[in-house]
Amino acid sequence: MFNAVIDAPFGKIGIRVEGANLREIVYLPDSMQSVEPDTALAKKAVEQIEHYLDHASATFELPLAEVGTAFQRRVWQAISAIPPGVVQTYGQLAKEIGSVPRAVGQACGSNAYPIVIPCHRVVASSGIGGFAHHGDDGYYRTVKRWLLAHEGVRYA
Repeated sequence: MFNAVIDAPFGKIGIRVEGANLREIVYLPDSMQSVEPDTALAKKAVEQIEHYLDHASATFELPLAEVGTAFQRRVWQAISAIPPGVVQTYGQLAKEIGSVPRAVGQACGSNAYPIVIPCHRVVASSGIGGFAHHGDDGYYRTVKRWLLAHEGVRYA
């Protein structure tokens, strides 16, 4: 159950809240039924995500539930510092935080707040890389390509 489901150029986006915090953002197929926000926080999240979908330079001010391991949160904090229109490789980010590329990739894939924590800005050294623990060239990579293109970055 989602507190809101909104249209996006690549399908739908589901939003879950838990108390006073955003709990999860999920990419969903077009076939998912839209859901009007049922809480003030869900409405705020919808407004900010829709603003981003219109303006790639938009920023987010949403209370996020503390999820993930300490390492994952460290990766997500580093990802959050990457500005729109800029990409870093898993290796570059790993070097920055003193880790290894595979661990950074795993943390990216476990990100509960895509778009807000812009893991789409982290790519492989040889191309676009995977997305949301999906390495195939399917829906999730299409979402990643759209998000990057929206920010002015092109990947084949």
